[in-house]
Amino acid sequence: MQNQISPLIVSFGATDPVGAQGLFADQASFAAMGCHGLPVVTAILTGDTAQTDSLYPIDADLVDDQARTVLEDMQVAAIKVGLVGSVENVTVIAEIAADYPDQPLVLDPVHTELDEQTPDAEDLLTAIQELLLPQASLLVISAVELARMSASGDEAQISEDLSASVMSVIDSGCEHVLVTGTTSEAGEIENQLFGPSGLMKKYVWPRIPGTHCGAGSTLSAAIAALLANGMEMADAVLEAQEYTHATLRHSQQLGMGKRVPDRFFWAKESAEPAKDQPFQSESTPSYDQ
Repeated sequence: MQNQISPLIVSFGATDPVGAQGLFADQASFAAMGCHGLPVVTAILTGDTAQTDSLYPIDADLVDDQARTVLEDMQVAAIKVGLVGSVENVTVIAEIAADYPDQPLVLDPVHTELDEQTPDAEDLLTAIQELLLPQASLLVISAVELARMSASGDEAQISEDLSASVMSVIDSGCEHVLVTGTTSEAGEIENQLFGPSGLMKKYVWPRIPGTHCGAGSTLSAAIAALLANGMEMADAVLEAQEYTHATLRHSQQLGMGKRVPDRFFWAKESAEPAKDQPFQSESTPSYDQ
């Protein structure tokens, strides 16, 4: 009997020599969720666990060739877009995504620290808004990044009127938005899922000590994998947060900088701890990119 083929996900993103974020985080998270990733390199990063030093975008024609070749050979169940690298790459990815409108598209392209290293950062953000947002099933974005995407660019104003800012994104055509990293009244980290009708659900988890690299990539990749497995959006978002929270609890200090999530914590020989219990029936962790 032939084994069932794992759901395939084409993932656009950057390579990271630490193996903590971008495509490497995607590949590990996909595998942990029973999926097979098809990585398309959009940029090459240099750096260590403390910081990313440089970003080198890949030529748009090469991005297009990588993706088109595998898409003509295999049937994908989902598309994930991370760091895009350049305005030209946004155009190419948007054209490719338009050819596969029936597949869920998880968009996690705004990374303030890295985007600021590109000379056309503002044009890049505009291109994402105009070409990729209207096609997205879900935008995963932090409150800080949402401020950059907002017309005002004022983080304090975004915090006060989060719903209005998110709904302006949804009005552009994006189906759902998951805002991460806001602070609850009790001081925990709060994430909020929005849909066409407004706020769908809030999730709150206690803060996890330390700083982490690649948690945001882990979260968006896990959501994409769960959608590829046929899960509904709200369920996929919740389960992906639970998984990401566990990877952070088991994170490793690989170097002298930030901790790296352990996406295969469950495969270790040590006994698996009890499943995280939600705070007030709704819970989720904090996710640094």
